[in-house]
Amino acid sequence: MLVNQSRPGAVAYLRGSKDLPLLRGTVKFYQRPEGILVVAEVSGLPGKDGFYGFHIHTGSSCAGADFSETLGHYNPAGALHPKHAGDLPPLLDCNGRAFLQVLTDRFSLQDVLGRTVVIHSDADDFTTQPAGNSGTKIACGEIRRK
Repeated sequence: MLVNQSRPGAVAYLRGSKDLPLLRGTVKFYQRPEGILVVAEVSGLPGKDGFYGFHIHTGSSCAGADFSETLGHYNPAGALHPKHAGDLPPLLDCNGRAFLQVLTDRFSLQDVLGRTVVIHSDADDFTTQPAGNSGTKIACGEIRRK
């Protein structure tokens, strides 16, 4: 049975940090037979025309100073970075905007409901433990059933 892609199973509405109040976006999660299709659309990025770390975090809230309640990367298997279940490809900033579409089998929709999606200030280096040296948290969204 094919899944209706016009309606996601979950969505996170991103908001920027206090220093980036115009940073906004949506991350939609679609259940597919092959895994989860993650579609992100972001605007208001700082405009450095570079990459930003993009991860699912364990925490359930975007509260706290600098989104501190997002906690660490979602990593139920205890894998090394960049093989955490919550490690997603980086976002590429093009004139303050980014679009990402990726299919992953690292988690199910149920696994990420109630967690958070975070954009970091720097590119993920895919090496440094435990989180890729991707800088501060500049945007956050809580993953909720649609």
